[in-house]
Amino acid sequence: MLDIAEELSRWFEEGRDFAVATVVAVGGSAPRGAGAALAVDGDGTVIGSVSGGCVEGAVYDLCVRALRDGRPVRERFGYDDEDAFAVGLTCGGVIDILVTPVRTDAPVFRAGVSAAGRGEAAALARVARGPVELLGRALLVRPDGSYEGSFDGPPELDRTAAAEARAMLDIGRTGTVEIAEDGARCPGGVALFVESRMPPPRMIVFGAVDFATALVRAGKFLGYHVTVCDARPVFATRLRFPEADDLVVDWPHRYLRRTATDARTVLCVLTHDAKFDIPLLEAALRLPVAFVGAMGSRRTHEDRNRRLREVGVTNQELARLHSPIGLDLGARTPEETALSIAAEIVAARRGGTGVPLTGSGTPIHHDTDDGEAGDTRSRAAA
Repeated sequence: MLDIAEELSRWFEEGRDFAVATVVAVGGSAPRGAGAALAVDGDGTVIGSVSGGCVEGAVYDLCVRALRDGRPVRERFGYDDEDAFAVGLTCGGVIDILVTPVRTDAPVFRAGVSAAGRGEAAALARVARGPVELLGRALLVRPDGSYEGSFDGPPELDRTAAAEARAMLDIGRTGTVEIAEDGARCPGGVALFVESRMPPPRMIVFGAVDFATALVRAGKFLGYHVTVCDARPVFATRLRFPEADDLVVDWPHRYLRRTATDARTVLCVLTHDAKFDIPLLEAALRLPVAFVGAMGSRRTHEDRNRRLREVGVTNQELARLHSPIGLDLGARTPEETALSIAAEIVAARRGGTGVPLTGSGTPIHHDTDDGEAGDTRSRAAA
């Protein structure tokens, strides 16, 4: 649901009741991951997607029905070998869909969508499997552990659900957790689907060069909060980088030491100038960030590695450096180079190999949720 929070915020403001279908469990080669959502309002307007087209029609019908009768429903879609024309996923995977009718005066859903739309950290925990009277009920959990809403069961059920959701929010994870109906911290009769929404991850581009202009656009397209940092004020200008979220004029290593980074942060060093690169990379390779890459020729790379070793960077730390940065796409222009860098960042983030899918035999979808969608049979929507 938080996957389409910005659009749903407008529907709340306009007083449009809707039903939202959310992928709550994934198995095999499913086209979209847990948390993907599709919503339908009372006029039949659709936003979002749960499968890239395979089962959208059937899910639309489920939403219309849920909006009409006011009851949530959970449905499974997969590939059915016995009936290739049944509604299902042609890719061979399986997804579980939770469809929840939402009135615009529902405070928990409204608050959750509003928080996600503003980019605030929050987790929405919904009952995805359990007693019929609990299905679809929700809690909104904040990073400090406070929460809104109630499952209207034992008080311990709310407290345990909030604690479990907060733990998942702390690591930015979306997925399923099981607890007992009485709130005991053990697998039981209630499966909670927790959607975690964190602020956008950071991409910091060091070096206000022409390649950086294109990389900023690529980073924004991928959903990063993009900062450009350069010690030269004549290059780090809003005119040259209109799409950057932040422009910083400072020595790169000095800025890196004072700014906030985390395990999702991507650092791209495009300066290929030793007086900037060496102190910057010395600091960067010792930070627990997601990706550190540096531009330059192979000769520059070898010289840079030698200099880094001289200042005490270990071989283990050097092994974290993606250099020369980018995948081999035969790129020539700044836009093509930015594409190759962005592709390597995605591959590193998702565990991809970077090889062509044609003839490779490698998985198409690397990160599947460890939820409950393990049965590869399908049920078409009635």
